[in-house]
Amino acid sequence: MSLSLSVVVPMPAHSSLGGPLSYRSEFPLAPGTLVRVPLGRREVLGVVWDAQDSAAGRPESADLKQVAGVLTGLDPLGPRWRQLVSFTANYYQRGLGEVALAALPPQLRDLNAQQLARRVKRPAPDAQGTPPPATQEPTPEQQQALAAVEAGTGCFLLFGATGSGKTEVYLQAVQRLFAADPQAQALVMVPEINLTPQLEQRFVARFGASDVVSLHSGMTHPQRLRSWLAAHAGTARVVLGTRMAVLASMPRLRLIVVDEEHDPSYKQQEGARYSARDLAVYRGRLEGAKVLLGSATPSLESWHACERGRYRLLEMPSRVGAAQLPSVRLVDMNLQPHKTVFSPQLLAAISARVARGEQSLVFLNRRGYAPVLACTSCDWKSECPNCSAFRVFHKIDRTLRCHHCGYTERVPRACPVCGNVDIAPVGRGTERLEENLAELLAGERRPGGEPVRIARMDADSTRLKGSLESQLAQVHAGEVDVLVGTQMITKGHDFRRITLVAALNADSALFSSDFRAPERLFGLLMQAAGRAGRDGARSGNSEMWVQTWHPRHPLFTALRKHDYPAFASQQLAEREQAGMPPFGYQALVRADARTQEAAQAFLASAAAAAAGLEGAGSVTLYSAVPMTVQRVANVERAQILVESASRGVLQRFLAAWHPVLQATREKGLIRWAVDVDPLAI
Repeated sequence: MSLSLSVVVPMPAHSSLGGPLSYRSEFPLAPGTLVRVPLGRREVLGVVWDAQDSAAGRPESADLKQVAGVLTGLDPLGPRWRQLVSFTANYYQRGLGEVALAALPPQLRDLNAQQLARRVKRPAPDAQGTPPPATQEPTPEQQQALAAVEAGTGCFLLFGATGSGKTEVYLQAVQRLFAADPQAQALVMVPEINLTPQLEQRFVARFGASDVVSLHSGMTHPQRLRSWLAAHAGTARVVLGTRMAVLASMPRLRLIVVDEEHDPSYKQQEGARYSARDLAVYRGRLEGAKVLLGSATPSLESWHACERGRYRLLEMPSRVGAAQLPSVRLVDMNLQPHKTVFSPQLLAAISARVARGEQSLVFLNRRGYAPVLACTSCDWKSECPNCSAFRVFHKIDRTLRCHHCGYTERVPRACPVCGNVDIAPVGRGTERLEENLAELLAGERRPGGEPVRIARMDADSTRLKGSLESQLAQVHAGEVDVLVGTQMITKGHDFRRITLVAALNADSALFSSDFRAPERLFGLLMQAAGRAGRDGARSGNSEMWVQTWHPRHPLFTALRKHDYPAFASQQLAEREQAGMPPFGYQALVRADARTQEAAQAFLASAAAAAAGLEGAGSVTLYSAVPMTVQRVANVERAQILVESASRGVLQRFLAAWHPVLQATREKGLIRWAVDVDPLAI
C-alpha cells in the first residue's frame, strides 16, 4: 500500500512552500527518519516530520513524488528535537525545513545509506581507558552552588566573579549527573570557537576522550559529522560547542551549561537569527533538563529573570584560593598631552611588570594597523567602493581591507585623487598599537636581561589553522611579556601570569545610539579585568587600567567597585522607564536592495499594509531608516523596528505580518529578514 509522508526539506526562508511537502512511500517510516527525496531537479536530504497516512484512492496521490532513499542505520530524530526545531522556526520567523536541515551536519546531506553505514560506528574506546575522575575539593561557595543545582530543577544563574571557579562547578555538576545517571548527556556551550580548546582539555582530562566531543564551525565536515553522530547515538556523553550545538540531537540530554551567557556571540546573525542561550533555556524545559547559565556579568535579561523568580540565582563572589580581584585605575585623558596613546602612568606600570617577570594585557577593540588611510593634502580617505565604510590599513601586508565585504587592494603609492605621496594612517588598530608599544618599551629588560617580548592576538594573527593554540601556549608558558589584542583575548582565558590589564579607547560605547552599548562595554571591561590576578601569589598587585575621557561616568564608578548589581540596577531602571527589553519586546525587519529608496519603499509598503492585522493596535512600527552601515558589498540596507509590551502580541503580529511581507515586492528588492529579539539596533 502506498503511503503519504510529510517531509521537511531545505526550502528558502520566504518560499511560498513554507511547510513540509508530501511524498509517496511504499512502506511506513517513523517520524524523524532521514530520507533522500526529489526536489525540483535535485535530490535533497529531508526529515520525515509527521505520521503517514494512506495515499490510496486520493486523487492527488498520483502526483506525489516517490521517496528516493532512506538513510537506514540511524535512529530517527526524536520528538523533542523536532519540537525544538518547530519552536525555533516559528519564534524566529524562518522556514521549518531551513532550520531543521541547518541543524544537521553538512556532510550528512551528501551521503547515501551505504556511505552513512560506514560512518555510524561506536567510537573506539579511549586508548588510556576512561579515568575514575579526579575531583578537586570544591570551595564552600562552589559546594553551595553544586548542592543547589543537584537538589533543584529548572534554570539557574551562576553569578560568579572572574576566577571564582565557575568551570569547576560545570565539571562537578556534570560529574554528579553521571554518577546519578550513567546514560545521561550534558551539553556545555561557550560563546566563541577560541574558548573550546582549553575547555575541551579540562573535560577530556576529567571524563576521557571517548566521552567528549566538540561541535563548532571551525571543524571540518567529517569532524562535525563524527561528533554529531556520537551525540545522536548517545555514545558521546558530553558535547562542547558554540551556538550551533544547541540544536544538536542528544536523546538523553539532562544538563545544559551556557558559559559566559551574556555574550552576544550566542545570537546568530545570519539565516535563522536565534539566540542559543534562549533556546537552551527553552530546550531545558522541553527535555526536563537542568540549565546552568554562568557569567561574572550576566545579561540584564537573565538578571531580571532572577529578580522575578523565573531563574534561581547562585552567587560565588570570591576568587579561588588567595587570588584577589584587581584594583581598577582610571586615567583621565583630559589631563594628558594631545594624541597621547599610552599615558606615562600606564607605561610605567607595564614597565614595572616586565621588570618583575609578570605579564600585561593591552586590548583595543579594533584590528589592523589603522582604521583609515588619508591624504594630507585633499579629502581622500580609504573608503570602500562597495560599502559605506572605510577600508582598514594593514601594514603587515601593505593592504587596504574592508572588514565588511572583504574587498582588498594594495596600498597606493600616492593619493589616487591628487597624486600627493604623503598619505598617512589615521587612528590606531592592534597592529599599530603593537608597533607603538615595541618602540616605547625598547629599552626595558626582563629579569634575566632579555628584551621585552610583545605578541598580538586578533582575527588577523590567528587566521591560520593552529595559530590560536600556538599563541595561547606561548602566553601560558610565559614566553610573552605584553599581549596586545582585541576582545577575543578578554573572555574566558585563564592566564595565570597576567597582573595588569589595560583598556584603550573604550569611551565610544558610552554614547552609542544602541541602548545595549553600555551593557556590552561594562561586561567587556569586567571580563577584561578578570584576566588579571588569577594566580593568588601574584594577585596582590594586580590592576585594571582604563584610559578614559569620562572618568566620572556612572559606568566607571560601578567598575571601580566591581559592582555589577549596582550597574544592573541603574540600567534596568532606565530601560523600564523607556519600555526597553527586558520590559518590552522588539523585532527588526531588515531589507536589502539595489538602492536605499527601494529598501525603504518595501518596508514602508509592508508597514502600511500591517495596519489591519491582529495585534496591530498593540505594537509600534517605527519609520524605516538606513542601517548603521548602510551599504555592504554594493547592497543597500534598511530596517524598521517593531515594539510591543507583550511577547505574545508581538509574536502573533509577526506571524500575521509574514505573508504580507512575503507578498510585498518592490523593484530592486534583493531579500528581507525578520530579526526577533535583536541585539543590535
